[in-house]
Amino acid sequence: MDKSPDAFRTISEVAEQLDLPQHVLRFWETRFTQIKPMKRGGGRRYYRPQDVELIKGIRHMLYEQGYTIKGVQKLLRENGVQFLVAVGNGDVAAIDVITKRRQAEAAAEEEHAQEHARLDSEMLVGQPRVKPGRRFFGLVKGDEDGPVGADDSRLSRDNRALLQEALFDLLECKRLLDQVR
Repeated sequence: MDKSPDAFRTISEVAEQLDLPQHVLRFWETRFTQIKPMKRGGGRRYYRPQDVELIKGIRHMLYEQGYTIKGVQKLLRENGVQFLVAVGNGDVAAIDVITKRRQAEAAAEEEHAQEHARLDSEMLVGQPRVKPGRRFFGLVKGDEDGPVGADDSRLSRDNRALLQEALFDLLECKRLLDQVR
């Protein structure tokens, strides 16, 4: 009688199914933390169906594609478990979707890093993000309309620029918080 596809497998069943020695499976558990069989009394291992699928992908990358263990670990870190499961199953469509999603995430991260670096460099140089005298959402006024201090003197252009930067940072923080909510 065959087991259900959702049934747990013993190490001997997995080893036989994937044509691997049992000691290789135990070794891979030490190298790939994503493989997490249940261990019962006496140390007997029971592999979940998703563990078997992952092992199938790892086996494919190591034995058929010629990857090293470190190479497969890097693939797992960069693309996730689902990528290797798809590789093991030969699911080209899923591999393509996961790869495109990862590329889009990497591009967004790079764009964010570049914007962050640009903003940091502007702050270091002391260049205002909003030129004095220009309107920024109607909040920034011209030099003649500036706030008056306690001693009835006007803010210097540099101080106004610093305040404008602070305002911009606060508005950006508000925008980011609104996105999270």
